[in-house]
Amino acid sequence: MGVMVVSGVTKAQIAKAKEWDLLSYLQTYEPQELKRCGPREYCTRTHDSLKISNGKWCWNSRGIGGRTALDYLLKVRGMDFVDAVETLCGCRAPPPQERHPPQPRKPFALPEARRFPAAVVAYLQDRGIHPELIGACLQAGTLYESRKHQNCVFVGRDPTGRARFACLRGTRDGFRLDVEGSDKRYNFALPAYAPDCPQLAVAESPIDALSVATLVKLAGGDWQGSHYLSLGGTGPRALLQFLRDHPYVTQVSLCLDSDRAGLEGMERLEQVVREDMELSRRVKLIHRNPPPAVHGKDYNEFLCAYVKAARGRERQREGAR
Repeated sequence: MGVMVVSGVTKAQIAKAKEWDLLSYLQTYEPQELKRCGPREYCTRTHDSLKISNGKWCWNSRGIGGRTALDYLLKVRGMDFVDAVETLCGCRAPPPQERHPPQPRKPFALPEARRFPAAVVAYLQDRGIHPELIGACLQAGTLYESRKHQNCVFVGRDPTGRARFACLRGTRDGFRLDVEGSDKRYNFALPAYAPDCPQLAVAESPIDALSVATLVKLAGGDWQGSHYLSLGGTGPRALLQFLRDHPYVTQVSLCLDSDRAGLEGMERLEQVVREDMELSRRVKLIHRNPPPAVHGKDYNEFLCAYVKAARGRERQREGAR
């Protein structure tokens, strides 16, 4: 039997090419392109918004990403599929990286808002977020609906109240993207009622942060008795900035996902805080608090399962009457 060929390369070559992660590829073939931008995060010198961490890469300014070097060669370098596979299999030399003059950074600007956020409210309620929390965010201006595409817009503000960050989340699909020019140090946050509140819960995304707060409320607790912060991933920048801007915080609950990236992220976040001389003296408790893996990998999946179970119990009670 002959060797199976797909698009000019064999299936074995394709499988071999897919084994290359982007960090390993760049370290081997284009080390001059790599630039460290965090404890375990890299970017490229040609595209400083292309971030590489936890085995994945994301080109934030273009809203594209992937896991493998093959994805990178196809989506970023624009290579032909056969050429990309042969490059990763060592059959041809990698093409020279084109150098472009640095583009001026686009000034940050919030997307235009839709007057009535009906799609956003319906979407978040469907994800289990309590209406009281949605209303609080709408009133604070940290959440609204974009006029174009009816996306959720989660806004991050600095201590003066100035918008410095925004991320979009599709209400009809899985679309998600940071607004160009965003400063990730000032990510979406849901502040406690008391400015001197010592407690902070940290999640990977705005919806997960709102899910943690909703679970506190549904359990009968005071959700306003804690700050809630989204990191926009697992990187430490937003956490470090929030802790410096909120000097009363002494207790941090790390509510990242219960997958490998989240578990490693919590370890990294705790290490970064402990290595900071000022923060290590002030922050007395750092608790790793991922959601129970049996209910999904993140807190929104856990919340949805919690709400579904609660509704099931309510229906059983009504049927027994």
